[in-house]
This record gives sequence, structure tokens and C-alpha cells, in this order.
Amino acid sequence: MPQLVTVKVNRPDHRPIRFWIPVLPVVLVLFPVVVLVVLAAIVACVVFRIGVVRALGAAWRVISALPGARFDIEQGRTAVLVAIR
Repeated sequence: MPQLVTVKVNRPDHRPIRFWIPVLPVVLVLFPVVVLVVLAAIVACVVFRIGVVRALGAAWRVISALPGARFDIEQGRTAVLVAIR
């Protein structure tokens, strides 16, 4: 599971802004929402006749693969860099 998300915003005329977001406290605060999302996903799997265990396993594999991912987004002269550790 990812532990830390680093966000860096490069602005052309200003100093870069950095955010460090710890994942575990955010997940704990948003836990009720996470439970509702998982329940909605299970209902959607049943409605669309998708294997619930396979779908939840695939979601867990995607979340487990996130550490080490890096996203670079540029729009004009502004750049946003997101690194997941």
C-alpha cells in the first residue's frame, strides 16, 4: 500500500509549492467513505454479473502497484508532479 504522496507544483513566476500527504491518516479519516465505495462496488459487481472476489482482487493489485508511480502533468508553463511512494 502506498505510504506517501508527494505533490510539487511548478509555477513560472513563483517558487515551487510542495505537499507531502501521508496516505494512512487520509484513509483512516475517509474510512466511512471507503466502506461505502466498496459496498457500492460489490453491488455493481452483482448487478453486472462480475465476480466480486476477482474484481476486489484486481482493485487490490492496482493499489499495490502504485508505490513508485510518478505522474507529470504540464499545462502551458505550469507543471504538476505527483510521486507515490
